[in-house]
Amino acid sequence: MRLTAFTDFGLRVLMRLAGAPARSFTTDEMAKEFDVSRNHLAKVVQDLAKAGYIQTRRGAGGGFRLAMAPDAITLGSVVRALELRQALVECFRGDGGSCTLTPHCRLKFRLAAAREAFLAELDATTLAECTYPNTPTQEWTPNAA
Repeated sequence: MRLTAFTDFGLRVLMRLAGAPARSFTTDEMAKEFDVSRNHLAKVVQDLAKAGYIQTRRGAGGGFRLAMAPDAITLGSVVRALELRQALVECFRGDGGSCTLTPHCRLKFRLAAAREAFLAELDATTLAECTYPNTPTQEWTPNAA
């Protein structure tokens, strides 16, 4: 399995937020820290907020922070949310793709099972277990300033 850069950045953002749950980050700040495009990271942050993993605040003193405790977020749920637009293979697309082997394919079932095993492994890991930096996780409190 290969995750998109989009999902990779999303996981990095969440791991970083889990490592400092008492503070908010800005997109500029985190893009510089990770040495990634600010515009690309802004899209990631927007999707994480839509999925309910982070809360954002605009304006002076704004930024983003976790919306729930790190131990309540599994990596599998994040990957599912962020990889939603990406089919593992063409025949998994909503329109079924245009593979000529589809009517007789015996691979699709095995690929689906492998994907589910991959996600099941990620479901067994919480964000709290993957904080960055690797320091003891601070107590998470909703709406902490």
